[in-house]
Amino acid sequence: MPGTGERLLLIDFGSTFTKVVAVETGGPRLVGAAQAPTTVTEGIMAGLREALALLEAETGLRPGDFSRKLAASSAAGGLRMVAVGLVPELTVEAARRAALGAGAKLLQGFAYELTPEDVAQIEALDPDLLLLAGGTDGGNREVILHNARVLAGSGLRAPVIVAGNRSAAPEVERILTGGGKEVRRTENVMPELDRLNVEPARQVIRTLFFERIVHAKGLEVAQEFVGGIVMPTPAAVLQAAELLARGLPDEPGLGELLVVDVGGATTDVHSLAKGEPTKPNVAWKGLPEPFAKRTVEGDLGVRVSAATAVETIGEDRLRRLLGDPAAPIRERAAELARATGRLPATPEGRAFDQALARACVEVATERHAGRLETLYTPFGATYLQKGKDLTRLGVVIGTGGPVIRAGDPAWVLAGAVFDAGSPEVLKPEKPALFLDRQYLLAAAGLLAEVDRQAALRLMKQALVPCGEEGAHARS
Repeated sequence: MPGTGERLLLIDFGSTFTKVVAVETGGPRLVGAAQAPTTVTEGIMAGLREALALLEAETGLRPGDFSRKLAASSAAGGLRMVAVGLVPELTVEAARRAALGAGAKLLQGFAYELTPEDVAQIEALDPDLLLLAGGTDGGNREVILHNARVLAGSGLRAPVIVAGNRSAAPEVERILTGGGKEVRRTENVMPELDRLNVEPARQVIRTLFFERIVHAKGLEVAQEFVGGIVMPTPAAVLQAAELLARGLPDEPGLGELLVVDVGGATTDVHSLAKGEPTKPNVAWKGLPEPFAKRTVEGDLGVRVSAATAVETIGEDRLRRLLGDPAAPIRERAAELARATGRLPATPEGRAFDQALARACVEVATERHAGRLETLYTPFGATYLQKGKDLTRLGVVIGTGGPVIRAGDPAWVLAGAVFDAGSPEVLKPEKPALFLDRQYLLAAAGLLAEVDRQAALRLMKQALVPCGEEGAHARS
């Protein structure tokens, strides 16, 4: 067809559903989208074939009709990482940010010299990757060398990314390789105090995901079909969100924004904002915040993690959201966890699904946003800000099935908005609420790998203002 540009198939192997999106870069144009339950146990291609059959029924397109196929994955637990550093608030935090920004799910962070108990816990966690940091360049060497020695003698099976003190890094690498570990050395995530350098580590994480983790997750058959699993799904969403916020030289973005992605296993929050203090008498506390920040809440999901989410959120809070003081909260959560690919069929089930999603949005955004601490001095009150001030953000975007399928998605997303009852939590005060109704953010992050302008334009076309079905995001 003339004028269609390149036709691409964009695939997201999610923890609960496998989504497929067909796009044409000329225009650009969203041709169609479909989804089916992810089938890890039976083989991930079964769910993909079902989604592709639905896409063909909608569009008439078959796999051979696409010039290129790109995929992201968070199936089989996603990319699971452990971070080890020197000080919790510094190098461990820097390692954590590198992991999250690369699309990993951080299982746990460890600080100081690893103990035998720590090593046993790491072995039990059995991560896909371990990021070993510690010491600024020319600073402390002893801790990272100690940790290398104990890891070298451990039963850890995962590759180790060494991203610590550069004067110790070569010796750390020799120790680990001598213990039979696969090692990748990169630049220090914190070369100087209060200066982060996480992008090199992020790139190594993505490379290892492509080279090794795909095979560990049993995705080889899908990789053959696609021609390569490009990145973890959260990394694709973060890439899309950053493009949407910043725009391009000849195509404006939407400005600073927040993305809340509610899933079956986790709730991810992405803020694309400087986050500097906006109120008087406020000083910033802690490490500088990255413009593109992602947090992952592994205890806040509405299927696999439903029972854990109830423990975190509390039954009373959920009953208040439901408006039903007698609702059987635990029973309904257990039912969701048992049938992760099934959508609620009753009004009560749909109401619980929506209330759980709203609560996940509330708690995840509370954890992601910055906070103000009040200090009283002889000269009056002053304030310390830890984390980002998101109060001035103009856009909040909801994605993920529990938000998109909600009967009232605006109510669900309102959980991300500033609450006057908790003024210390710096959530957006008056944002416009948008919905990623076509699950396009992950697909757009993949498309941005080959055509950034088409990806940006598709997102701006497809985002729907909450309460205005069929309308488009502002340009």
